[in-house]
Amino acid sequence: MELPPLFARDMRQFLQYLNLERGLAETTRSAYTHDITQLAQHLHAEGCSSFADCTLSLLRSFFSTLADAGLGTTSRARYLSSIKHLYRYLLTNGRITADITESMELPRSRRILPDCLSVDEMIRILAAFNDSSAYEVRNRAMLETMYACGLRVSELITLRQRDVLHDVEIIRVFGKGSKERIVPIGSEALAWIAQYQQHGRGALIKHAQTDDVLFLSSRGSKLSRMSVWKIIQEACTRANITQHVHPHMFRHSFATHLLEGGADLRAVQEMLGHADIATTQIYTHIDRDYVKEVHTLFHPRSHQRTA
Repeated sequence: MELPPLFARDMRQFLQYLNLERGLAETTRSAYTHDITQLAQHLHAEGCSSFADCTLSLLRSFFSTLADAGLGTTSRARYLSSIKHLYRYLLTNGRITADITESMELPRSRRILPDCLSVDEMIRILAAFNDSSAYEVRNRAMLETMYACGLRVSELITLRQRDVLHDVEIIRVFGKGSKERIVPIGSEALAWIAQYQQHGRGALIKHAQTDDVLFLSSRGSKLSRMSVWKIIQEACTRANITQHVHPHMFRHSFATHLLEGGADLRAVQEMLGHADIATTQIYTHIDRDYVKEVHTLFHPRSHQRTA
């Protein structure tokens, strides 16, 4: 469908702006191009000759069309983000006198609560490895460290001995994008790491060059993600945990148990290495039933008064 000249002009100049002034990636610019082209075609079909002719009613009908076509909330949110940027640009450059997108809200996507273990389940899993063999001590030290520090599997298997600072009870973690963060580690996990270093790690060294990796495989090298997964499955079998437990649940449980215990959200964000606190806030919604119970028990206006 060939678009009227004003649509074409505004789209071309907006995309030039994105390229030259915003420096967006090619994939992002392609998404913008697709979204605003779809809007322009919809408006043209409704009799408009420019973006300035769009009304709030027409904009809402466009999003209704997207929903009817089966687009989910995430995709529609992307469309609205693109359109909001376009209309902000048009307003700044005097092409429109009012931004109709200001009253449009992003569709809310349903947040999926992360799977989490109870404190009792976690204790049973950690206690599953309890003898003095090199592998058992290594496995116990690994699981204690994952839970104590909320580590991703990739962070656990790349942890080096020099990153564990026993005297100040912290570890240095290199997360996504090699970003370094400092995370406290409790005395229980430190004790197991020390026991492993003294009585277990030496038995696993097969060659001189281990690159200082803390947790070694049977070959004396860095463990794989699959090895960690298998170790966790073995622990769950021993502990009679029937639900499916994956390594990331240790991280989810770490955050949830901290917040339920009264930890500050910003502190938990820092320990998890989340750039955006909104990512951490999902953990605050897990124990809603407990919050409701506390409100019912203690709030003076939670019960209906009887006459």
